[in-house]
Amino acid sequence: MNNLLNYDNALYKFYKTLKINSLPISSWDFYSSFFDKSCKSSSDVKSLLQLAKNNSWVFNEAILEQELIDKEHTIVVTDAELRIVYASQNIWEMNRYHPEEIIGQQPKMFQGEKTCKASLKKISNAVKKKESFEATILNYRKDGSTYNCWIHGQPLFNKEGEVVNFIAFEREVA
Repeated sequence: MNNLLNYDNALYKFYKTLKINSLPISSWDFYSSFFDKSCKSSSDVKSLLQLAKNNSWVFNEAILEQELIDKEHTIVVTDAELRIVYASQNIWEMNRYHPEEIIGQQPKMFQGEKTCKASLKKISNAVKKKESFEATILNYRKDGSTYNCWIHGQPLFNKEGEVVNFIAFEREVA
């Protein structure tokens, strides 16, 4: 009986750390999908916080939860040379790539012949100047189909003021 109490206490502590609002369960399928997404988002937040710690980001960490959990944005992090070092698990829903498939690649892997060159130039200039940017560009999914991707990107600085990473908050838009 004591083991069951320990189990209940452990579950309580776990669920308390998740940003899950209680919902009336009208369908296990809906709840299961919601719960799975919540667990993945929580896992992503923990991974991103570790990445922030490892790279000494000077950054408001609460934004990560807000962007992933509240706004359901996809997050892509690159190193200073624009190689992808992290992608949140929800990237699959947007472009059908698993995060591990794109690690080490550059974000231009999502672009193609119909991607607006002027928008890319705007993004490139902001990155060179180490400034934030916001743009919507035509990207390509793994299967070659296109989607409009809204991106809010910004440089991430360490305590010495050096750019160590870039972070992009993304979502598919109409």
